[in-house]
Amino acid sequence: MPLRIRPAAPAELPALQDIERAAGALFRDLGMPEIADDEPPGLDVLERYRGAGRCWVATEAGDRPIAYLVAEPVDGALHIEQVSVHPRAARQGVGRALLAYAAGRAREEGLTALTLTTFAEVPWNAPYYARLGFRTLDERDLTPGLRAIRAREAQHGLDRRPRVCMRAAV
Repeated sequence: MPLRIRPAAPAELPALQDIERAAGALFRDLGMPEIADDEPPGLDVLERYRGAGRCWVATEAGDRPIAYLVAEPVDGALHIEQVSVHPRAARQGVGRALLAYAAGRAREEGLTALTLTTFAEVPWNAPYYARLGFRTLDERDLTPGLRAIRAREAQHGLDRRPRVCMRAAV
């Protein structure tokens, strides 16, 4: 069955948490156990995205989710809050397909770009997004909404490792 992207169903939200845990475990090999052990978004948070129509899953055989993406509008762009691909589906274009889908949705809503925050030195983070056309934003280019997101991330300790904001036009 080919890859399919669709809105997440309420009953699938626990599976999204499982995908997040599996994807996060890869950070342990990079010496980032605090990221590997970080709990995924709660069901209430995922439901908020789903209810707003901003939680999409990529599925394969049996229509089971193998990846997901949640996003929200921030300062005229669609901000990718989280995109996670189960390791068994990695390196198959699933993340790229989810981002392309999100870009299409952003265009439909009149938004001008996709934005995200990510680790600068993790191979499947900033370097990956750069290959997909995202560019790193300088501090002076951050919008108020992106500054607020970075501040929340710092409160959660994510700034202990180099992080960047990135943007891709849609």
